[in-house]
Amino acid sequence: MKKIRLMLVDDHDVVRAGLKSYLQTQEDFEVIAEASNGQEALERTRDACPDVILMDITMPGMDGMEATRQMRARNPQCLILALTVHDDKQYFMQMLAAGASGYITKQAAPDELIAAIHTIAAGNVYLQPALARWLLEDYQRLAGQADLVEPASPLAAEQDTMVDLQVLSQRERQVLELVAEGHNNNEIGDRLGLSPKTIARHRERIMNKLNMHSRTELVKFAIRTGLVQLH
Repeated sequence: MKKIRLMLVDDHDVVRAGLKSYLQTQEDFEVIAEASNGQEALERTRDACPDVILMDITMPGMDGMEATRQMRARNPQCLILALTVHDDKQYFMQMLAAGASGYITKQAAPDELIAAIHTIAAGNVYLQPALARWLLEDYQRLAGQADLVEPASPLAAEQDTMVDLQVLSQRERQVLELVAEGHNNNEIGDRLGLSPKTIARHRERIMNKLNMHSRTELVKFAIRTGLVQLH
């Protein structure tokens, strides 16, 4: 069984040691690198190539938020799980905007952390249920504001959608649709008869064309343009 290669980024030695000790007890995990701040994480990621990075937020020097932005800019397929003491909406939203694939607090149960790592390693998003309500609240607030604005004509809305979609090739639209439905690169490759590396390149081109930096942005775009439907 292929192990999930992990990198721990936290400025507290005791925290990293405790995490490493616990995670190494899981037969499908391997801690291959550690860093005490964002800058160290950037430097060590180049050589270590971890599958999932557990990223603290508040650290001296470069914090986890900036490190996440830079890692995602260099490699859009980089998978980062925010692991923090901050049970705070502002940090939550900013880390997701920076490109984190998940967010969990250090107060979470150990089995929840294990589930979060597995979820993200599979190419999906993990949001601690107690915190995910913030996304729902923001969505409902924005939807309420939209109801107050006179809706555009169906023709205008259709034209806007077409302008957005026209920048993507047919293959890129297929990939985007499957990404938005929650499939990872391996699953998308199997469906389309392409290698995971080819799918990763398609995803990178999609993000560049749309000027987007996270899976969350891609999902919202796919919903807005009608590529996927909310049920």
